[in-house]
Amino acid sequence: MPCSRPPPSLQHVSSCLHLFEPSSIRLLQRSRQNPRTVRPLVHQRCFRPHSPSALTNSKDRNRPILRLSKLKTHSRSASTTPAAAVASVKTVRDARSLATRIKNLLLGTTLGLSIVFGYYYITDTRSSLHEYLVIPCLRYWYPDAEDAHEFGNRTLKALGRFGLQPRERGAPDAKGDLAVEVFGHLLDNPIGTSAGIDKHCEIPDVLFGAGPAIVEIGGVTPLPQEGNEKPRVWRIPSQRALVNRYGLNSEGADFILMRLRQRLREYAYHLGWGIDEQAENDVLDGNTGVPPGSLSKGKLLAVQIAKNKWTKDDDIEAVKQDYIQCTSLLSRYADIVVINVSSPNTPGLRLLQKTEPLTEILTAVVGAARKVKRKNPVHVMVKVSPDEDSEEDVRGICDAVWDSGVDGVVVGNTTKRRPDPLSNGQHLTAQERRILLEQEGGYSGYQTFHRTVALVKRYRTMLDESSYITEDEADSASLTKKPPSDPEPHKDETGRTAKSTPSGKDDSSIASSIASTAKPTLLETHQETQPPITDSEVDASVARDEQHLKPETPESETDSSSQPIIRLPERINPFSSSSNTSNNGTSSPPAPPEASNLVTSSTDDTPQTLSPSPTSATQSPSSNHPKRKVIFATGGITTGSQALEVLRAGADVAQVYTALVYGGIGTISKMKMEMREELAAHKKKGE
Repeated sequence: MPCSRPPPSLQHVSSCLHLFEPSSIRLLQRSRQNPRTVRPLVHQRCFRPHSPSALTNSKDRNRPILRLSKLKTHSRSASTTPAAAVASVKTVRDARSLATRIKNLLLGTTLGLSIVFGYYYITDTRSSLHEYLVIPCLRYWYPDAEDAHEFGNRTLKALGRFGLQPRERGAPDAKGDLAVEVFGHLLDNPIGTSAGIDKHCEIPDVLFGAGPAIVEIGGVTPLPQEGNEKPRVWRIPSQRALVNRYGLNSEGADFILMRLRQRLREYAYHLGWGIDEQAENDVLDGNTGVPPGSLSKGKLLAVQIAKNKWTKDDDIEAVKQDYIQCTSLLSRYADIVVINVSSPNTPGLRLLQKTEPLTEILTAVVGAARKVKRKNPVHVMVKVSPDEDSEEDVRGICDAVWDSGVDGVVVGNTTKRRPDPLSNGQHLTAQERRILLEQEGGYSGYQTFHRTVALVKRYRTMLDESSYITEDEADSASLTKKPPSDPEPHKDETGRTAKSTPSGKDDSSIASSIASTAKPTLLETHQETQPPITDSEVDASVARDEQHLKPETPESETDSSSQPIIRLPERINPFSSSSNTSNNGTSSPPAPPEASNLVTSSTDDTPQTLSPSPTSATQSPSSNHPKRKVIFATGGITTGSQALEVLRAGADVAQVYTALVYGGIGTISKMKMEMREELAAHKKKGE
């Protein structure tokens, strides 16, 4: 039946093409081949008049219904259209897919390499990002220095759990060019961190990874204490200095003990030794080949201890118990225990640096440290103030160190004094002047460096002088000491035995009694038994020796110069000057010789550590030659050149604190790089 609707115009068809369904479009494409069959279907499916005028327009009615022949359709023969179209479409799709794949590969590779190189750059302590981006951002976000410090420690702790913390890459200390010997251990370098960076033992391993050979945690008090009120830390950016009055805020010895024990047991577990007490004892006894405190070869962990602020200073027994408690709890998991008697922010603490109370405290701590159940003993040091720098104060501290048996001294702490501003072109701001005038507390910064160097020289000179006095006393005691013998009773002129006094002595003088009972020494006996030597015997001996001497010829001089010269072994400290000089310019006595060097060359040119002798590692009670005291220097050390200077002054280790606050975690790597450059320059200049 023919369609009753009038046919639409071509214009109407064109306006309705956007309404076509896919099936209708396919019908239009086939309309050229059979328009009569397709036209009614197209009309019936797709076209609806928009207005009555479209149905009654005579022009449109007389116009051809569909001029499909003039539509721009790509028609091909029935035999070739499907295959060619499919091949063409497939080719286009393949080309687009290949380009997309190449683009995605390039983008993915670039992104992956950026992530890898970015990770290695950001987590490398040599990156300048830590000093010039991280530190300024922390100072901007946290105006309070203590808040910035705590946020930095929390961030490093969180990154350390996933192995994303900054670390020193490339093993620059493997060459051994900065190696030093301390307490019988061959350390990778002479740089350490001072207490205060990690007060609560949260990031010791992260700090070890940043490059220092010694990390000092604390200070730790027996019981938890809050310290002084906040705010208690202020920055002086123009001087790169700090003023703090923390007041030894601590979480307590028990809390720190828990963290140290957990750290050690996790180390034993990762080695496959277990996590029980037996595995802990194996690590503490050194069976793993690493120090039990640092758990890293070539490094040492120091724990600083102090008394609680409510313990009365005049009650020496109570003060001793505070230090003994901390030592008994913490020394088992440390390599060094540092006794803090020099904090300027704890009232009355510096009064304990007087000779008598200091000797009692140090003796008690040394005794407690020796009782710790561990194969290798812990070493004890005392931290002294830079403000007690008079001749009497320094001499008294050195005497207390030798009398108590302490192993060394940490020279330097924050000072109550306010040094003059630096002449670096940067003037103090009004806020900085107000901080220096109004805020009490310890000052630390670059300006204290020269006083630290001078104080190190004085302590080195006096400690070495005391060692020679002690050595002479020990030698004289060993020569004059004789086994006890029963003295003959003193008789009077009549031959009868004199009566003794109630004290056990006779009526004669003590001097005559000693003279009558004393036995001659070995030298006196030898002199009495041997006849005197005459001048003729001396001349005959000289003539006899001259007959056996070789004549002086050029050949004999060459042979003599080629003979090895016997030299006493020295301590392994490549930075010490050949002769230490005191403040007044006089040369100080050389250090006592050690028993043996601790490093020997192997076949692969790798330094090997030998077992230390009693004089260099642990002093035997029967030894006549006391070991040389170790000195750690802290205060104003910010560059590698300054570290070398303080080491040449007599220190064994240079510790940093304020430099890390302003330079970031890459400070130590930077200092060691500067040290190597300066040593290489001196070596090249010497050649």
